[in-house]
Amino acid sequence: MKMFLVALSFAYFAKALSGSYLKSTITQLERRFDIPSYLIGVIDGSFEIGNLLVIAFVSYFGAKLHRPKIIAIGCLLMALGTFLIAMPHFIIGRYKFETSIPSSANSTISLSPCPVSSPDVLPTGESPVPSAGPGCERESSLSMWIYVFLGNVLRGIGETPVQPLGISYIDDHARPDNAAFYIGCVQTVSIIGPIFGYLLGSLCAKIYVDIGFVDMESISITPSDARWVGAWWLGYLIAGAITLISAIPFWFLPKALSVPGSHRQSGCPPQQSRFITDSIHGEHKYVPEEPANFPEMAKEFLPSLKNLLGNPVYFLYLCVTIIQFNSLIGMVTYKPKYIEEHYGQSASKANFLMGAINIPAVALGMFLGGVVMKKFKLSIMGAAKFAFGTSLLGYFLSLFFFAMGCENSKVAGITVSYKGADVLAHQEASQVTDCNKNCLCSGKDWDPVCGENGITYISPCLAGCRVSTGSGKNTVFDQCQCLSAAGWGPGNLTATVGHCRHRGGCDRVFPYFLALSVISSFVISLGGTPGYMLLIRCIKPELKSLALGFHTLTTRTLAGIPAPIYFGAIIDTTCLKWGRKRCGGKGACRIYDTTAYRIVYLGLTLGLRTASFFLCALGFVLLRRHVRREEKSSLANGGTEIESLTKEENSSLNCDQFVRNSDCDPDRETRL
Repeated sequence: MKMFLVALSFAYFAKALSGSYLKSTITQLERRFDIPSYLIGVIDGSFEIGNLLVIAFVSYFGAKLHRPKIIAIGCLLMALGTFLIAMPHFIIGRYKFETSIPSSANSTISLSPCPVSSPDVLPTGESPVPSAGPGCERESSLSMWIYVFLGNVLRGIGETPVQPLGISYIDDHARPDNAAFYIGCVQTVSIIGPIFGYLLGSLCAKIYVDIGFVDMESISITPSDARWVGAWWLGYLIAGAITLISAIPFWFLPKALSVPGSHRQSGCPPQQSRFITDSIHGEHKYVPEEPANFPEMAKEFLPSLKNLLGNPVYFLYLCVTIIQFNSLIGMVTYKPKYIEEHYGQSASKANFLMGAINIPAVALGMFLGGVVMKKFKLSIMGAAKFAFGTSLLGYFLSLFFFAMGCENSKVAGITVSYKGADVLAHQEASQVTDCNKNCLCSGKDWDPVCGENGITYISPCLAGCRVSTGSGKNTVFDQCQCLSAAGWGPGNLTATVGHCRHRGGCDRVFPYFLALSVISSFVISLGGTPGYMLLIRCIKPELKSLALGFHTLTTRTLAGIPAPIYFGAIIDTTCLKWGRKRCGGKGACRIYDTTAYRIVYLGLTLGLRTASFFLCALGFVLLRRHVRREEKSSLANGGTEIESLTKEENSSLNCDQFVRNSDCDPDRETRL
């Protein structure tokens, strides 16, 4: 059992690490494959799609087969899927980003970023569409992100048996007083996985995507640039190798273990063997009687499901969690991207902060929530009030995020005019003005330079720069005519490579955002354990497995799959400047409207939670009626239980001691 516990914990760690690493690479994947955010949402939701494809078969048939070997096969599929995600890097070729900067470190030639043309040739300042370069046919025949999608589907298929078969194996073969502790250990280790996943994402985001194959001196962009792509593929190889190793121990574990103490109840009649002592809680676990064959099970399924959904408390709980999971999944998926785009942080730093600060706060909150519930022996109503109270407090704290906004970075022709006045523009025509109208510039490229006036220009050409010296990151542009249009004199017409990063107000507010993010995450997660216990204790024991399975199925179908997609689609509407693919067409977003991004991201997250609170109010009314009805039922049936147990006390000496202490009626709903 201890070997199985170690192996399962490591498998949980591996699957959590690869899942969180995927979320840490969303901006890298957007830029590498030139896709919008909603397609990243499709990729993220593909894990749930793969999970749902086989969950019914695995849950039913897997329990009757060799469970450790089924888990081993699942780990192998997860590893294969993770390697498949990394495969496009090795077939897509080198990463090419838009730039007009000379790449040769030995270059001594001064090039002109502003090639002069006759004004009547290109009056709008837009260059002709470039001809398709070599390799375009290969790339356009099959979008590379499809491999990432399929790899994540395979990961979802492989993950399916790990949780249900692993937990049921522990529950079947561990001593009753150890089972809960073992399961708690496994869940704790699974929380550590995302910490390492985001830290691995932080490390890989610092490394250039084609490290080892290009001269880094020739790379003119930095990790904070909107065109930077880190070594996203490297983390998938590491995560895949870890997952592959996790499969090994399960091949050597037996199909079944001897159940401690099972001989003591061997003489129990079938009616009495439906109860087993749980010494941790001083209560009794319901053991369902298995139907004889599959047709019998199928016949009982629909009535059981109807009975389950007919429980108003369970149905409302299901609706509330679906809405809140939509909010949670959408928020978590795009939080690193929000930190990057809104506060101007690099992908590496955003992932580091998620792994080192945010995830540990959530883990601590879940642990302390369980401690509070046990210490104060919360009733079912107490657990509901505690979960609702922490969620509501976290909600009010999250409202302060609206006040922690940043102004848009100053980009000429997009967020400010060439004279420095604030304006938002989506049209390329607004990027052409008197200072650059004689240059043969493309309004589609994104090759930003930072002027000495603190304004970013989309390209050296659109900044009106006449001369460039140096190479790589050390390139300097001189005689930039558009800087003088913003009120700068003839002696201050220099621009340097990259986006202007200085936003004083943003740098000051970012630490407060981090502190509030940690506190609100901790407070909300405090109610996680009591809320989950509420789900377990508001249903009949014989419906518990079905209730948990149906809850997982619906939340994954109605939250795990759609939430990243529509969150991404709404975020895409705030894009001010789209990049361009090598072979033409719209690529990844280069700059967002900061204010609009904050409103739609936070507004959608908190709007969903607001809707869930209205259902919670109705849920409290139904839960109070449910508890009162249970109390009356308990008093009415108490005498009948004692009488029926006394009649059977002579059937077996061992079972007599077991039954005499029982106060559980399997036909009644359980009480906390």
